[in-house]
Amino acid sequence: MTAFIAANFVPLMFGGLLVFLLSGFPVAFALAATGLFFGFIGMEAGLFPSNLFQALPLRVFGIMQNDTLLAIPFFTLMGIILERSRMAEDLLSTVAQVFGPVRGGLAVAVILVGALLAATTGVVAAAVISMGLISLPIMLRYGYNRTIATGTITASGTLAQAIPPSLVLIVLADQ
Repeated sequence: MTAFIAANFVPLMFGGLLVFLLSGFPVAFALAATGLFFGFIGMEAGLFPSNLFQALPLRVFGIMQNDTLLAIPFFTLMGIILERSRMAEDLLSTVAQVFGPVRGGLAVAVILVGALLAATTGVVAAAVISMGLISLPIMLRYGYNRTIATGTITASGTLAQAIPPSLVLIVLADQ
């Protein structure tokens, strides 16, 4: 049995993750439970040394004491504040007035505001959801095709990974 576990550890771990996810656990808890569960199995099977789990609390506290990673919740909070206070919507309407005479000016305004929102939030999902809530009704009201409007919003939100300071760059800089 130990040889089977050692030979198929990764597929078994992937299957365990699927079982945890399909049972309805949130993703964060499913990942943690899979790691701990298969860590104990690997330790019992002799694949991992027993002192691996003794260093786990030190790793957790080391990550929690890292000042660079504090930017992640603060970027998310900033994006929520911009979206709830309607500042991003005001910025979108102002930039849309600047590009008003240009054909597709509202789409250009969505990309510019989405780039600014993506740079402030740093999270792709937060930027796309915020821009979707803010700009999709406006674009549909002005007669934009639904596929072009959603594609423009998605493209502007994915700029969160490329425009500094993004969370990807912060995490990579921490490494």
